[in-house]
Amino acid sequence: MTTARRDTYTPDSLLAVAVTVFNERGYDGTSMEHLSRAAGISKSSIYHHVSGKEELLRRAVSRALDGLFGILDEEGARTGPAEQRLEYVTRRMVHVLTDELPYVTLLLRVRGNTGTERWALERRRDFDHRVAALLAEAAADGEVREDIEGRLATRLVFGLINSIVEWYRPGHGSGQDEIADAVVGLVFGGLRREHAA
Repeated sequence: MTTARRDTYTPDSLLAVAVTVFNERGYDGTSMEHLSRAAGISKSSIYHHVSGKEELLRRAVSRALDGLFGILDEEGARTGPAEQRLEYVTRRMVHVLTDELPYVTLLLRVRGNTGTERWALERRRDFDHRVAALLAEAAADGEVREDIEGRLATRLVFGLINSIVEWYRPGHGSGQDEIADAVVGLVFGGLRREHAA
């Protein structure tokens, strides 16, 4: 890993370094010594800005979660038929994931071993439930299939989107709009009512 120069160190660059190390080593496998070496600063310099690695974890997963929850406040997620709102949310989830790739990757890897991880998992569940409610609304309106149980359909949609973190690399292969179009096409090609058997 490239070491950051001391004179370019900022709290934001420290957070970016921490996320990289957490994703490479796992949160539990990362020590303050690992973070110090990767950032090119002393442990005391890190402690000057944060209380420890759990605070860095909370800041990182908050960035991912704020991006996801922010989608639900956008006009496209709040107005129009439920199916259109669901499609909008699905497309924007791909954009947030690709824009905030390291942060969302870390969010998807938390396991609930610390208070911060449990908090992040609870917020993720809340987001999932809100999207599931939108899917249920679209089904009740007759816009999407009712023969696939809502929670299962939601999990499959999230599984498809979340798998992007495993292979997407900015600047290599498909761009974010192309990926979003493909996800929306696959999801709604299978969900729209006229495609039901």
